[in-house]
Amino acid sequence: MNYLSVESVSKSYGVKALFNKISFGLNQGDRIALIAKNGAGKSTLLKVLIGKEIADEGSVTFRKDIVVTYLDQNPLLNENDTVLEAIYNSDNPMLNAVRAYEEALVAFEKDYNDDTSAILETCTAQMDKLDAWGFEAKVQEVLQRLKIAFLDKKIGMLSGGQKKRVALAKVLIDEPHLLILDEPTNHLDVEMIEWLENYLVSRDMTLLLVTHDRYFLDRICNEIIEIDDGKIHHYRGDFQYYVEKKAEREAMEGSEIDKAKNLFRRELEWVRKMPKARGTKSKSRLNAFEDTKDKAFSGKVETKLELGVKMSRIGGKILEFKNVKKAFGETKIVNDFSYIFKKGEKIGVIGKNGVGKSTFLNMIMGLENPDSGDIQTGETMVFGYYSQEGLKLTEDKRVIEVVKDIAEFIPLADGSKLSASGLLTKFLFPPEVQYSMVSKLSGGERRRLYLMTILIKNPNFLILDEPTNDLDIVTLSVLEDFLTNFQGCVLIVTHDRYFMDKMVDHLFVFEGAGVLRDFPGNYTEYRDKKELEDKAASKLGQAVVSEKEVVVAKVDTSTTLSVTKEVATPKKKLSFKEKLEYDQLEKEIANLETEKAKITSLLNAGSDNHEDVMKWSEEVGVIISKLDEKSFRWLELGESV
Repeated sequence: MNYLSVESVSKSYGVKALFNKISFGLNQGDRIALIAKNGAGKSTLLKVLIGKEIADEGSVTFRKDIVVTYLDQNPLLNENDTVLEAIYNSDNPMLNAVRAYEEALVAFEKDYNDDTSAILETCTAQMDKLDAWGFEAKVQEVLQRLKIAFLDKKIGMLSGGQKKRVALAKVLIDEPHLLILDEPTNHLDVEMIEWLENYLVSRDMTLLLVTHDRYFLDRICNEIIEIDDGKIHHYRGDFQYYVEKKAEREAMEGSEIDKAKNLFRRELEWVRKMPKARGTKSKSRLNAFEDTKDKAFSGKVETKLELGVKMSRIGGKILEFKNVKKAFGETKIVNDFSYIFKKGEKIGVIGKNGVGKSTFLNMIMGLENPDSGDIQTGETMVFGYYSQEGLKLTEDKRVIEVVKDIAEFIPLADGSKLSASGLLTKFLFPPEVQYSMVSKLSGGERRRLYLMTILIKNPNFLILDEPTNDLDIVTLSVLEDFLTNFQGCVLIVTHDRYFMDKMVDHLFVFEGAGVLRDFPGNYTEYRDKKELEDKAASKLGQAVVSEKEVVVAKVDTSTTLSVTKEVATPKKKLSFKEKLEYDQLEKEIANLETEKAKITSLLNAGSDNHEDVMKWSEEVGVIISKLDEKSFRWLELGESV
């Protein structure tokens, strides 16, 4: 069933063409990711689809009987509404019934009388009629998982991240047929992102989303569409499949252009030699010559982001924490933490919101002082702090003026110097953009400019707080390559698991209550280990058998004293039955891995049959769940082998 048809849509801003005559569609059950470079028009296209922007030409048609909901990258909510009012402001009859019931319940508990009792009874009857009790449970789950407990607060009092979570909760609760999401994982911690993945996968929801989170993309989407040079390209498969096929497409296009250029040279010689008197001769060849000329010069000049700025010299002493303690009242941030930073190490920082990650970064930068202990910084250290809040830019300032305020000429890694304009070009800001106002930049372009202002100060210790927000996947790949070769220290706070896995050597894990754990591995390795630890702890708790020894002592004629002793059952060797189970699990795990690889291959190859794709996606999910269960059991039994 077709939900959306986009036919020959074009959009430009002045001389800047974003996309030209693009066409695509969405069918029921499709989960499509939209990819493009920053400034190429991803967010603009989404706004064109939902009518917030007007296309220059073309048509956008939604199926009439479906509900479409859109999550903006920077959602606009009524600043005077409470969070509760913002979430429940909907035409959904079930949601309105839940809202009326909860308001009636609050009124009844506050002032018990015949009127409030009658209203509550009416609302309860409406909930029964709509069978809305399950819906209310879903509302509570969404609010709890997104940690929205501030229902009475005004929207105007919330941070940007809190507003984004409220807006996300609203679109999820509305239960639309088609959900359009622009960077839904921004401002969510890893726990929330993983819950959101499971939530979206478990529901038969049609999705079109823009995201830079490659793990999220792989888990959620079954198709990728890319805007490149104003055109649209389709890829049925995961992110790896997209990367491979994009490289093949670009190589093929380059080969075709090279052939056209060779043919053009030969035809140009013929045209020049052709006698002028024979103007009516070979018209078809002349027309073919013009077509060849167009193709020969159709190739765009591929400009790539270059992060080649110079790094300040780094000395023997970098940064050292000595028995550092920090707390706010009863809340401990770090308790007796010591660590000596080493040259070239890349550390990820993880932990739930509110455990002190930002305070820790601020202590490194000297913006916060420890309560006790000492933080010593080497004399040669130059910090580059890329904060989550971003660069505070003057909207009416030109882009090149932002850079010139820092330096007219910037030293590069190869020892040469480059002008502010030249460096902006390397950061994919062409001359026409350099002299435009900051207000004209997209969100991703602003973040890229901010990154540039950090790097041109030649830091040797980079602190990156949510660096992946709003950056396109191409820019992220270049940033990853730059950081891989960066000789200084890097400290990364991010919810982007792919970025974290690729970049870090080890983790600082904030576990709460002042505990800061140094884990030797990346995020996925930490997560896998923690899951095994949690499951093992749960199993151990179930395995403890309480053997009660009751000692009865008569204190007087009416009193007895019972003493209970907990005795842990000692670990036993595997029984014959368990040994058979252990051997069988090895075979089952191998078979499941083979089956998973087979279905993944089918998904990557793609299919025009939507039902097949949905079936394969569900089968992969079931297989992964079985693998997790059987792998843990195999590890558990293996401890006794």
